Amino acid sequence: MDKAILALRGIRPVLASIGALSLIQAAAMIGQALGLAKAVALLFQGGTIDEAIGPLAWFAVAWVVRHSAIWLQRLCAGRFAERTGESLRLRLTERLFERGPDYVAHTGSGRLVTLALDGVDRFRAYLELTVIRTMDMALVTISVLAAVYVLDLASGLILTFTMPVLIGFFILLGYAARRMADKQWRTFQVLAGHFTDVLRGLATLKFLGRSRDYAAVVEQVSDRHRSATMRTLRVAFLSSFALDFFSTLSVAFVAVSLGLRLIGGGIGLEPALAVLLLAPEYFLPVRMLGADYHASLDGKEAWTAIRDVITGDRDLDEHGAEAGSAGVGGMDLHVAEVRDEQPYNPILPNADTPWIQLIDVEVYGEEGLPRLAGMTASVGSHIDKVGIVGMSGSGKTTLLHLLGGFLAPSSGHIRVDGRPLTGETRQKWQQQLTFIPQHPYLFSATIADNVRFYEPDASDEQVMQALADVGLGELIAALPRGIHERIGDGGRALSGGQAQRVALARALVGNRSVLLLDEPTAHLDLETELELKEIMLKVFAGRRVFLASHRLHWMKAMDWIWVLKDGRLVEAGTHEQLMARHGVYRNMLEAASGKGG
Repeated sequence: MDKAILALRGIRPVLASIGALSLIQAAAMIGQALGLAKAVALLFQGGTIDEAIGPLAWFAVAWVVRHSAIWLQRLCAGRFAERTGESLRLRLTERLFERGPDYVAHTGSGRLVTLALDGVDRFRAYLELTVIRTMDMALVTISVLAAVYVLDLASGLILTFTMPVLIGFFILLGYAARRMADKQWRTFQVLAGHFTDVLRGLATLKFLGRSRDYAAVVEQVSDRHRSATMRTLRVAFLSSFALDFFSTLSVAFVAVSLGLRLIGGGIGLEPALAVLLLAPEYFLPVRMLGADYHASLDGKEAWTAIRDVITGDRDLDEHGAEAGSAGVGGMDLHVAEVRDEQPYNPILPNADTPWIQLIDVEVYGEEGLPRLAGMTASVGSHIDKVGIVGMSGSGKTTLLHLLGGFLAPSSGHIRVDGRPLTGETRQKWQQQLTFIPQHPYLFSATIADNVRFYEPDASDEQVMQALADVGLGELIAALPRGIHERIGDGGRALSGGQAQRVALARALVGNRSVLLLDEPTAHLDLETELELKEIMLKVFAGRRVFLASHRLHWMKAMDWIWVLKDGRLVEAGTHEQLMARHGVYRNMLEAASGKGG
């Protein structure tokens, strides 16, 4: 059993219950053997059927008790595995939200979807089987062996000395199977990722005439997964054969020993029969463990991958301790939890105090190159709207993700109202945020449900008013089901401008105090953008705004502007101040208007 499983919440009472049922099962096994042995011995020695009824009834009762204990074990372990799986999937989802879009983009949505759905289900099966088999291996085996020793010392010694050979061989093959299963799981994740990419980019692939080429790639990946699966199965079959062979051979040694001593009168028929019946039961737990080990090994690999996602790369505070906790179904996976000495207060300080501070912040990409380098900046509490400009690749999106707490800096610190953006402060901060990306995601749900994203309890009247405020009133009125019309995958398709308006309606209904916008109009034509601009400026009123855009006409409406170049903050100020400097910002504006070089 994986030691990490012992840290799961509620595991100890479950282990105790299953252990007790294992002991009951072992007692029933012994009762079955003794009852059947006595009945056969009586009949063999010339007894009547009536004399054998009692032992046979004992055998029948023991059989019922045994299988009832097995059923209760499965029920107990199954319910625990179900609860743990649900908690694990919830914690995994929460952790993905914490790690943000950068992590999802790097890891691949296909792999994460596979992990959250299929991976959790496989772990559930692994957990259920492992808990039962481990307890049976420990308790049933010892109990049966003790009974054999009481009945016949020689047979007990044979079973004792053959079991280590069996377990040793199982361990060796287990290590090989583990490596095979790890490769199998990795190829499965790659296959899932490619298949997800195909589905998402199907229209593009067909338009470019690359669907056959990509199908060939999927076929190659699928073949690698098939090969990895077959290698894993070969090891599993070899392991099962070895376990069956050695256990049968051991039982044969016991049978030969009993037969020779029966002939010589060294043992009675009844204890010999009982030992012969118990010998296969002695090896049954390890055989079942071996079979289920290989059947659920991919679940163990999924469990390892899930823990890596949940516990890996946690945000560090300025003292280097981990922030936040990561319970998985109650499992204590975190090292340390950093909490603010006082609860975070969203009320902003006086106008002379910065409400956002970035202190020597650096972010490095996977290739080791800086995405943001040495950024130090602050925004006073008297500033409501901050514009972020720069060429493509200058670090605008990275900066927004930092400000939203979706990405942790590689070095440096971010403070909100003087507090580090970690732990509880980050959670409270994110509860105030509304994020509007370039391509807002529309969930496969009704328009109303999409608008209620930040405020699930909003009334239909509030939803209708928000949609009307963003210019979607006529569209809603024309739909057969109004705000209850389904959109997203499998529903009514919306244009880019309409999707952006739905995102704005979300912001209005949510009524959160801080807006983060990442190129919200970059994909729209100029006419649609200007129409949306008027609506968006109304949405900005009374809120604090961070707007990243390469469309510089927005900057005149901003109170403060950050200018990025190659991951560095090169200028900061108002529109008028930056224009007076004749620097990067003015050059960008003149180039955009056709007046520059």
